[in-house]
Amino acid sequence: MDQAKADQGNLDRANLVQAKTDLPAMHQPPRKPRRRLSKAMYILPSLFTTANMALGFYAMLEVLHATLADYGHLDNAAKAIGFAVLFDGLDGRIARMTGTSSDFGKELDSLADAITFGVAPAMLAWKWGFFLMPPVLLTDWHNTWHVKLTQLGAIASFLFLVAGASRLARFNITSNPEPSNPGRPGKKYFVGMPIPAGAGVIAAVVHFAAGDPLESWYTALTWFAMVMTVGYLMVSTWRFYSFKDIDFRSRHPFRLILFLGILIASIWFFSRQMLFFIALLYMVSGVFWRLQWMFRRRPDPPPPPYKEASQTS
Repeated sequence: MDQAKADQGNLDRANLVQAKTDLPAMHQPPRKPRRRLSKAMYILPSLFTTANMALGFYAMLEVLHATLADYGHLDNAAKAIGFAVLFDGLDGRIARMTGTSSDFGKELDSLADAITFGVAPAMLAWKWGFFLMPPVLLTDWHNTWHVKLTQLGAIASFLFLVAGASRLARFNITSNPEPSNPGRPGKKYFVGMPIPAGAGVIAAVVHFAAGDPLESWYTALTWFAMVMTVGYLMVSTWRFYSFKDIDFRSRHPFRLILFLGILIASIWFFSRQMLFFIALLYMVSGVFWRLQWMFRRRPDPPPPPYKEASQTS
């Protein structure tokens, strides 16, 4: 009797399953749609990275086309690097907000940064500050000095490129970098000036001059020191603010929106002055924090005086 009931129950369940499969499509339970949108979101940060790379390539083309009579190409190259800095900040933030960070995106972003913020600003710094500098007197001494200064500028630009590449390599292999000087380490600060900021300093100075090349040897030497300083700050262990603690999803972002609105309007109407001021202010901020730590650092206490143990007779 029990076996008959069990067989009848199995038969009923089989009939129920068959009835569900025989229902028309309109009565079938809806299937879950594939998450095509989430897969497409992974492409969005890479698009910004590709735009970053395209702007770097465009900047290099403009540098190659620049001449002493048509130096406006240098200003166009500086503008392209400035927009690339904006896109570089957006791709990482979008990847973090959408949860689409990937190893491929990180490697692509690093290679794009080496091109746009390493090669392009190095070429721009050399051609604007050294190569296109017109000689004042056509004497043998001045021609020799001009050639030597151009070679010196090439060395400084190459060291800038090496420093930027080293900065990227150190960032890629460091999981949780901490500055050597005290403060709040972690995501709030970068260890060394990031390479987009270093390229932004070069581009901001050229854009401030509207691409007009330098004309004297002493300004070229000042530019040489500037390029070398930016390169050193990138490979240093000094801390620079990362802006990663800014939360755009907070409940009351009114002050942030107001500040960004004023900043964008100021850059739109006074781009040369504002970008020059912002770039130099960010560069000086790392130096300021370092000097503040050096002056506030307390020296190590002297060791206790050595006392020779008394010998017992």
